[in-house]
Amino acid sequence: MKSMKLNILGVAVALACGSAMPAFAEDTVTEALKEGDVTLSFRMRNEQVETDGADDADLTSLKTRLTYSSGDFQGFKALIEMDDVTYIGDDDEAVGIADPEGTEINQAYLSYTLGGTTATYGRQRILLDNQRFVGGVGFRQNEQTYDAFSVRNKSLPDTEIFLSYVFNVNRIFGEDDPRGDNKNDTYLLNAKYSGFSFGSFTGYAYLIDNEDVVSFSTDTYGVRFAGATGDFGYALEYATQSDAADNPASYDADYMLAEGSYTVGGVKLLAGYEVLGADGTDGQFITPLATLHKFQGWDDKFLGGGSGNILGGIRDMYFSASTSLAGFKLAVVYHDMESDDSGASGMDDLGSEVGLVVGRAFGPMNFSVKYSEYSADDFSTDTDKLWLTAEAKF
Repeated sequence: MKSMKLNILGVAVALACGSAMPAFAEDTVTEALKEGDVTLSFRMRNEQVETDGADDADLTSLKTRLTYSSGDFQGFKALIEMDDVTYIGDDDEAVGIADPEGTEINQAYLSYTLGGTTATYGRQRILLDNQRFVGGVGFRQNEQTYDAFSVRNKSLPDTEIFLSYVFNVNRIFGEDDPRGDNKNDTYLLNAKYSGFSFGSFTGYAYLIDNEDVVSFSTDTYGVRFAGATGDFGYALEYATQSDAADNPASYDADYMLAEGSYTVGGVKLLAGYEVLGADGTDGQFITPLATLHKFQGWDDKFLGGGSGNILGGIRDMYFSASTSLAGFKLAVVYHDMESDDSGASGMDDLGSEVGLVVGRAFGPMNFSVKYSEYSADDFSTDTDKLWLTAEAKF
């Protein structure tokens, strides 16, 4: 497996060196720095949590983000991004809300573009496909970013190839939390072909070696098809996973997704069925780099300690309806979760959740109200969550 990982990195270097010469946008480094862009954004959020049998949580926080992106100098560009999260008011009731206070470097990288290939080194955002396997957890105030060397190639028609070597994952918990940084020896490969009118095909291999949390170390291989025809949309996906590196578990498990949507009268109706399988009590399909908040309900009941799954696996049947009305964006989502292997988990019906979000933009400002209600059956306890968010970008 180690030789396979080294071969992937070799392909990345070859792609970075094998394209045509770029156009020189700026004549000097000084000019490139002067032509850079600066953006400033703010996100204030109040999060309230009510859980049966536990104290309520209530946190108001403000995230301030300052981003500088340089101009182009002979194909080179640089970016640095600072985030500050500050609590407003009393934070004694913030226990359990994963938005740590503090100031951090969110991104800091140097990139080089040569023809259809861009190589990036440093702390960076990596968002692949729908972020089910690799994402940034952008909903939280402290984003997940990656210390990595990445190559993105678009030289072939209708084809995009992404390769990355990740040596550290900066998780949402912050630098002061022992869970905040995970040293990695991880390789990510994602190749997408979108030359068909009816959709795009993606193949991927995510070879995760987490040196700090060895139970997160896995080898995952999968394929994804997604597209739309007229008012119909669809997605199918399958992946297989096994333990890797120093993971003490020994298992093989599968992932499956079937999703369809139809838009009528300005309303998008969507239904899906997702399975994160299990190999008995030996292990289950996990997604430790995913944007987990997007999946299996907004109450985040199935985080599994950051793994994205629980003993016995999860079957999630979900439905949603979304539309725009008088400038407002509205969506309602319903999830019904069952155990994939009730013999392993000792559970059948895990629980269900309904979620509602309403948002609207006013110039540079965006406002949203988001609510979710989890009703427990065999897993966890009833929980309600409410988010009130105001954002501005300049």
